[in-house]
Amino acid sequence: MSSTSIKKIIPCKKQDLINMVLDIEKYSEFVPWCIEGIVNEKNESEDLIEIKGDLKVGKKFLNETFTSLVLYYKEKDKILVTNIDGPLKYLKNEWRFKEINNSTQLEFEINFELKNNLLNIIVKKYFSSVLNKIVDAFEKRAATLNK
Repeated sequence: MSSTSIKKIIPCKKQDLINMVLDIEKYSEFVPWCIEGIVNEKNESEDLIEIKGDLKVGKKFLNETFTSLVLYYKEKDKILVTNIDGPLKYLKNEWRFKEINNSTQLEFEINFELKNNLLNIIVKKYFSSVLNKIVDAFEKRAATLNK
């Protein structure tokens, strides 16, 4: 299983960053290797937003689609993502947000395992740098949207 975590200050308001993370249909515009994001189902209550969605990741001819359940706990400022279907055997990823002086402290943790053991070995080797690029993409997107 691959796992890592990142803690970073992102220069935008907490709710703006949360909304950006929940807007998976726009991921293809700024997240590296994301080809398409689709929301299949979305339900909202007073304290919870529940999204079932697909992400297609990879390159043009070499890509995979995985389906996830995204739960945003409004009062806790936390997003929890788990795998439903696709190339992942297991996925748990957690986003936590804390507003600090008009910026947001983002804490991101991810644990996952691919169904393909060979790909697991390859991904494990490069995963930390890939994750840093993804978090950097959110930071750059936040800066663009705040202009």
